[in-house]
Amino acid sequence: MKIIGESSSTRTEWVLVDGDRIIEHAFTTGLNPYFQTRREISHSVRLELPETFFRRRWRHVYFYGAGCSNKEKKAIIESSLVAQFKTPVTVESDLLGAARGLLVRQSGLACILGTGSNSCLYNGSEIVHTVSALGYVLGDEGSGAHLGKLMIADMLKGLAPKDLTQAFFEKFMITPNVLMDNIYTKTLPSRTLSQYSTFLAEHIDHPYAYRLVYSAFMSFFTRNIVAYDYHNEPVCFVGSTCMTYSDILRQAAADFGITIAKITRYSMPGLVEYHASDKD
Repeated sequence: MKIIGESSSTRTEWVLVDGDRIIEHAFTTGLNPYFQTRREISHSVRLELPETFFRRRWRHVYFYGAGCSNKEKKAIIESSLVAQFKTPVTVESDLLGAARGLLVRQSGLACILGTGSNSCLYNGSEIVHTVSALGYVLGDEGSGAHLGKLMIADMLKGLAPKDLTQAFFEKFMITPNVLMDNIYTKTLPSRTLSQYSTFLAEHIDHPYAYRLVYSAFMSFFTRNIVAYDYHNEPVCFVGSTCMTYSDILRQAAADFGITIAKITRYSMPGLVEYHASDKD
């Protein structure tokens, strides 16, 4: 049996599997080596996972996570998980997890639209080309963090409709100063921005909210997808944001000349299928 973990900056999904059969399923907070130390990661894993995950030494742990894009950051996650599970660990990026989860053994374009955003060309096993996501400050177009940043900036600059701005501050019961403090002082600002962006989904019938989301998705296509041969590959999406606004995403894609093959919230079912035939 083996453990598979798949993590965004917001949430980590874990399964204990025997072949393609899920024995145990759990969720913990998101793990990201850019924002958390080895000790914090170990603490989260040990205290938030059910005891079933620690009852014996498993054959392997496969972990796919946000921030796991280089050896240094992968090593932080790997050492934390080895210490907890006493089992060989392989750490890969959340983008490779998304690709394997969406396409399993087929080639295509895999896109993440969740708290952050990313994209890649996948050959059925590995990533062969990607466009730098750049994070919530310089990139992450179309993501929850991006939507939250655009909306809040408009509200604080007086560019958003007054009725929506008033409803926003009443809903979250905060002032502009507190809002700024929450964004600039909390440890995971992208998560904070994404959480505020849920306000758009509640008011998506408002022309302003619809236009903002549509424009953000078009920005994702123009700044990311144009780098690939998207006319000849299936284009698939995974994440909370693409599911929440799936109708708008499909409309923006159609206007861009893209037919979306798949939209799903979670990568895990495909990852279980991908790793079912592993021999280690």
